Amino acid sequence: MQTLTEKEKMLSGEYYFPSNKVLQQDRAKAKAVCQQFNLAPESAKKSALKALQGLFAASPNSWIEPTFYCDYGYNIHMGRNFYANHNVVILDAAPVTFGDDVMLAPGVLISTASHPLDAKRRNKGLETAKPITIGNSVWIGMGAKILDGVTIGDNAVIAAGALVNKDVPANTVVAGVPAVVIRQIENEDTISV
Repeated sequence: MQTLTEKEKMLSGEYYFPSNKVLQQDRAKAKAVCQQFNLAPESAKKSALKALQGLFAASPNSWIEPTFYCDYGYNIHMGRNFYANHNVVILDAAPVTFGDDVMLAPGVLISTASHPLDAKRRNKGLETAKPITIGNSVWIGMGAKILDGVTIGDNAVIAAGALVNKDVPANTVVAGVPAVVIRQIENEDTISV
């Protein structure tokens, strides 16, 4: 029976050690690219954004404002027309998949990583990660936090400051800590241009 590497354990949702040398190197690479992007002068912004997009699995027509941070980058999958405003953090130990036309307001935090409730495992430095999936045409408001294992349905709106710790149905607005559905989005809420 073949033993999984720590990276394979991380990607399969098992307990893993983030202190593993390979994972540390992967994070260091991503952090260096993020730092280069975040510190780039306005005149070099487009080339710095291209370097940042090189970390991601796909990023057609994406636009990201500095500052931006991620753990690995290679677990971030962006649909068309992705937009992230200032101070977005994506902790991508597991896949984070965005549909098309997703907008993130300033200060959004998305984290696939979690620590065990069991103190012995936690004190050993173990971690787990669960994927996050965000549908098409989702708007995530300022300062919202999206936790591991969550799926957000198409056209959903996450209110500013919300803490999303469970799945969000399509065509709803959620708000609060923890976030709950506060209303359905009806067709008449959509403005045709």
